[in-house]
Amino acid sequence: MKQAFDDILVILWRELRIMWKNPMYGFCMVVFPLIVMFFFTTLMHDGLPKDMPVGVVDMDNTATTRSLLRQMDAFQQTRVVARYPSVTEARRAMQENEIYAFIYLPAGTTDDLLSQRQPKISLYFSYTSIASGSLLWRDLKTIATLGSAAVGRGTMRAQGFTDGQTMAALQPIAIDLHQVSNPWTNYNAYLSTMLIPGVQMLFIFLVTAYSLGMELKFRRNKLLMAKANNSITVAMIGKLLPQTIIWLILVLGYECYIYNVLHFPHAGGWWTILRLALMEVLASQGFGVFIFGLLPSLRMSMSVCSLWAVLSFSMCGAAFPVIGMDPPLQSLSVLFPLRHYYQLYQATVLNGFPVIEVWFHFAALAGFILLPITVWRKLKNAMLTYVYIP
Repeated sequence: MKQAFDDILVILWRELRIMWKNPMYGFCMVVFPLIVMFFFTTLMHDGLPKDMPVGVVDMDNTATTRSLLRQMDAFQQTRVVARYPSVTEARRAMQENEIYAFIYLPAGTTDDLLSQRQPKISLYFSYTSIASGSLLWRDLKTIATLGSAAVGRGTMRAQGFTDGQTMAALQPIAIDLHQVSNPWTNYNAYLSTMLIPGVQMLFIFLVTAYSLGMELKFRRNKLLMAKANNSITVAMIGKLLPQTIIWLILVLGYECYIYNVLHFPHAGGWWTILRLALMEVLASQGFGVFIFGLLPSLRMSMSVCSLWAVLSFSMCGAAFPVIGMDPPLQSLSVLFPLRHYYQLYQATVLNGFPVIEVWFHFAALAGFILLPITVWRKLKNAMLTYVYIP
């Protein structure tokens, strides 16, 4: 046991020297992950996009329509940047990405409102970007509703109806809205908590496969095994332990930044956060070792790791719910560590549910940690006998 511990220390110091001499480790383990972290969190710092440009085609041009447009311009997400003489001009501006949406108020809108003839207001918005399209659709629809409600309220008041009777007629059902876990609809807290861990996993996959492949490329594999007394377990622990420590420091720094500085919601508490961070790092390293053991080639293992990491962003269920995918894709989603990480984050960290509620995803991440055991013999054989092929 003492000999194995001494061998691990020898390999650990050897790995630290290799990492110090190779700038690739510094860039891929520190510089690039930090750039990604600050890029995404500052990109969506306000939580929701603000002052998105919209246009107006007001063919009525009355005090009522101008008041409606001023109210629309006061919305947080909407900013009226131009008025167009025709729908054709507004449509061209939207096609050229000068505006994301426009509202068309035909001539006679005010007269129809006052005489309760149900005027037709046209709303045009682009769904090229789902976020901007859905937010602007909400604002435009609200303005159309407010316009009819304001006129109806004034008419009913003039007829002698009380405010209670007026509101019961204009809004027969009152909605009591409760947005659980993210009541601010903060896109930063929603997207960054998936994108940044996904990129971190990508780097962990690649660096793990890269560090093992470089042993074969520079013919250091036999020396590594000699220092480990031909024990693949000792060799892997000594080689990956420095990377594990650095990755944990990076991931925990990211967690402290988003929860203590940016104040992202985290009902699960810090013990849950620390446990998930540890499982993220170990599961990602386990997957990287497994892929290299399966394909003991620097080029092939890194290609598979990068492909798997990129597909993870689609298969984790953040952009499109897994339950809405085809059954074969739903089955394939369990093969991606980010899917299980994201489910554990949503349930245990964001909502504060006990881990037993998502035990399958917890067990799946634990399975990724133990996955290298299935290729242990092949990995040992590669380190002892394989010759690097460019």
